[in-house]
Amino acid sequence: MTKKFLTADWRYLGMLNYEVDPAILRPYLPVGVELDDYRGRYFISLVGFLFLDTHVLTLPAFFHQNFEEVNLRFYVRRSAGGEVRSGVVFLREMVARPLVAELAKLTYNEPYRTVPLQHTILDTSGELQCVEYQFGGPSDLCRMSLHVESPLETLSAGSEEEFLSHRQWGYTRQRDGGTIEYRVEHSRWNIWPSARWELDGPLREFYDEPFASILNKGPSSAFIADGSAVAVHLPERIA
Repeated sequence: MTKKFLTADWRYLGMLNYEVDPAILRPYLPVGVELDDYRGRYFISLVGFLFLDTHVLTLPAFFHQNFEEVNLRFYVRRSAGGEVRSGVVFLREMVARPLVAELAKLTYNEPYRTVPLQHTILDTSGELQCVEYQFGGPSDLCRMSLHVESPLETLSAGSEEEFLSHRQWGYTRQRDGGTIEYRVEHSRWNIWPSARWELDGPLREFYDEPFASILNKGPSSAFIADGSAVAVHLPERIA
């Protein structure tokens, strides 16, 4: 197994999930993987979450240990060594820390963009009420909010929420057209299902078409995952 590149806690993952035509995603598909579907349905997800206690190659990421990320991703799979690896491909990742973005571009060629971000976690007497992530500046501020409507529950095996959240591989197209694969270790997350959602702001400032229009139409599902410790491994070239 490859060496761990980064460890952190990922917490309060707000997920807005959109069913899409798979033809939209095929131009972004890295070589060596195929689109993954849930019962014939294909998705993109807008995900906001917190990076906490971040370490790079076991060393604390000084001044960069705690920060927000908002990403847009879709779902793929790859058969390798007799197993099917469920993974994601990122269409856009946003952080406020330039060093984080540049390091991810250098190591993985991930599509990062440096953007102002902030968050609000509303918790009342130990009960989560709402998570909110804002990205952009005063002239292009966007906001995604998810409000808890149901009690925290464990992931159901075979559920749509499991398909969308329990992903342990990442795949990225490289500048020469090849593909890298990297493992993302984490436990199964508990979720607050069927969250009430809000998404507003000039999304076209951050996402190309057709994705900006898709996001503006509203998700087919929304939930919050509690998150866990994660370990992101160094990449290996597969194609």
